[in-house]
Amino acid sequence: MRPKQTLVLGLILLLPVLAFLFLKTFGTNRFALPTYLPDRVDSTLVGGKWQRDTVFHTLADFRLPSQSGRVISRQDLNGGLYVANFFFATCPGACPRVSSQMMRVQEKFRKEPRVKLVSFTVDPEHDSVAVLARYAEQYSAIAGKWFFLTGNKAELYRLATQEFRLPAPSGTAPGIVHSQNLYLVDRNHQVRGIYDGMKPREVERLITEISVLLYNYDHDKSGR
Repeated sequence: MRPKQTLVLGLILLLPVLAFLFLKTFGTNRFALPTYLPDRVDSTLVGGKWQRDTVFHTLADFRLPSQSGRVISRQDLNGGLYVANFFFATCPGACPRVSSQMMRVQEKFRKEPRVKLVSFTVDPEHDSVAVLARYAEQYSAIAGKWFFLTGNKAELYRLATQEFRLPAPSGTAPGIVHSQNLYLVDRNHQVRGIYDGMKPREVERLITEISVLLYNYDHDKSGR
């Protein structure tokens, strides 16, 4: 057999081996997203040495009326992930731009039922169910996918400051909390990403990291 033919045959025989090694090395790799909002650091004595593990915050449950009048709780968001933000309907500047970026996320994952969006008003005294219904229509919110939530001011204040750790209000209208951040919340109700909703590149990163989480969910043999 000629040397050239021998080389070609050798490469053909080697290809399955290389493919196997590639899949074994890279096929099951995960892209690990960070977890945000640490609660505490636990110390455990293992083999005579202290090991420290950070325990991250798990968002508490809530029950709030949506733009349809239906009460939404954390249970309605189980099994997937959601993107959260805080806004108010009369906001003249940042909120419309952030809501437009939320529209981008909705359109990207329109056919993915595991991805939902949740917009919490910070001005519930004005943002009634009827007001939110008009606002949702303005941004083409898909029923059952993008929820605009209102309700008790104290409950919304708790969610913003204690759960999502937004800074307390400093006297700016409407006197509760305001943020242009978007939050990526996983199926364990932990924050896995924080993004500036005013910056399209940040929203591109959000879209990418949603895809990362979904990929990991698809390849997680342990299930939920």
